[in-house]
Amino acid sequence: MFDKRLFALPGAKHAIGWCIANSLLLAALMVAEAASLAWALTLLWEGRVLSDVAVLLGIFALCFIGKQVASNIQAKQLEFFAATRTEAFRKQLTERLYEGGAPLTQKMGTGAAATLCLDGIDNIEQYLGTALPRTVALATIPFVLLAVIAFQDWVSALIALLVFPAIILQMVLIGSTAQEEAGKQHREYQRLANHFIDSLRGIDTLKYFGRSDKQADRVYETSEQFRVATMKTLRTATLSGAVLDAFSTISLAAVAVMLGFRLVDGSITLLPALFVLVIMPDYFRPIREFASDYHATLNGKNTLTQVLEVLGSSAETVAEAGGGSSELQIGTPKLEPWQECTSLTLDRVGLSYEGEAALKDISCSFVGFRKYGIVGPSGCGKTTLAQLLTGVLQPTEGSIAINGQSVETLSTPSWKKQVAYLPQSPHIFSTTLRNNLTFYQPDATEEEIIEALDMVGLTSLVAELPEGLDTFVGEGGRSLSGGQSQRVALARAVLHRTCRVLVFDEPTAHLDIETEWELKQRMLPLMEGKLVFFATHRLHWLCEMDEILLLENGQVEGFGSFDSLSEANSFSYLANPRKEGGDE
Repeated sequence: MFDKRLFALPGAKHAIGWCIANSLLLAALMVAEAASLAWALTLLWEGRVLSDVAVLLGIFALCFIGKQVASNIQAKQLEFFAATRTEAFRKQLTERLYEGGAPLTQKMGTGAAATLCLDGIDNIEQYLGTALPRTVALATIPFVLLAVIAFQDWVSALIALLVFPAIILQMVLIGSTAQEEAGKQHREYQRLANHFIDSLRGIDTLKYFGRSDKQADRVYETSEQFRVATMKTLRTATLSGAVLDAFSTISLAAVAVMLGFRLVDGSITLLPALFVLVIMPDYFRPIREFASDYHATLNGKNTLTQVLEVLGSSAETVAEAGGGSSELQIGTPKLEPWQECTSLTLDRVGLSYEGEAALKDISCSFVGFRKYGIVGPSGCGKTTLAQLLTGVLQPTEGSIAINGQSVETLSTPSWKKQVAYLPQSPHIFSTTLRNNLTFYQPDATEEEIIEALDMVGLTSLVAELPEGLDTFVGEGGRSLSGGQSQRVALARAVLHRTCRVLVFDEPTAHLDIETEWELKQRMLPLMEGKLVFFATHRLHWLCEMDEILLLENGQVEGFGSFDSLSEANSFSYLANPRKEGGDE
């Protein structure tokens, strides 16, 4: 029931201190409110006129208003705490998802990751702003009021004390069921989000193969499962509320009947009896509010659990997702910009996806501004190695050294800021062409952008666009062809002022021969003065490389010049270079 994690959050101690002070103030106001009302009613029962109890009624009114003001001030304080913490969670979660890269996102599901960052964080904010004050109020107010009730009438206090554990017990029993049902609801919601986003991404493929209706049925079935889980959660919450109301009502009735009998036999006077009757609902109010908000914030609690798992997943979740340890390594040396004399050494490097090795015993060195081809049959690990070299993935075994100095990961900012990555299908963001071009260098000048456009052959495209560089492209905007997207990616690299390392991952795999050939002539000059890694299955590209790394089954099968590997017939599995691109 009680979430101990709340008390360990940054800023929680200050918030808890405020909640304790506010709860004690509320308890004092409740006592004063009940005492003034009971005293006024007693005086009126004794025959006093209304003017004689005006002061008492004024105190009652002030106490009532004071409770509302104190509650509102506390709510504002907790809103600030919740907003601050959730904003920090959102930032940390976003950084973790970017740090973990595609493997972590794929493991979670794109829909689940999106809902976690958007709706999920909002649920956490509601949870933090509600659960903390309700927990503190439940731990303070009933015990203060119980002590005051015992001072007035120990019999009523005994009844209240005996009923309290029974209410807590039923809350624990029903609460555990509610939490389980809410967990199922949360998981079904994420499944629905994953299915829906997956369907939208593949809508063209589904229509092409006539499977759109089948997929729609699948999404509907998932939505039905989510609806059923939601209804179970609501039924459990309704049952819990009904049981709690029954306990509270029966307890109040028992106290009232007992007080009535004792008033008749004279064992208690009217004033303490009225005081107990007036304050008893306040005694039960914290636990009723806790139970009510507990069910309302279960989604936030489950989301908080998932967020903390992702944020604390550096060595576990990300490794299982294929990224090894995703933590930024404290103490990792700052890397100097890559130079002609700089060397990068991989020593028995391996990387596993969910226990299955994608790379094994990779041992090789890369030096200076040279071009290294990475080649091998499909599934050999080219993309994995390329992503490891960018710092997107981290090795699960082996070691990496730069200039003989060991580094635990290439995910450090000092390495990433000098790396440009060009995949076979560059992502075009749903924003202006200008923003897409200046992805690495947001402060690029107009002159630099125009020069980059000319270098990659995009000048004519910009001239055709209705708003030039400010035309929206990507999803919801002007669509770009595969060749145009690759040129945008190249322009990003050109504008990347700190770029010293270029990593290409099958950049021309989806292009026709003519487009590839024209793009090749623009790409080659950009490789000068850079450390280049070029993963490809096109043999004609390998002729341009200084050295070639041949992969097979995640292992190095050859490493040397194009001529030496050709003599060893290492490229026999590839098509004839003339058929590939017409370039020897």
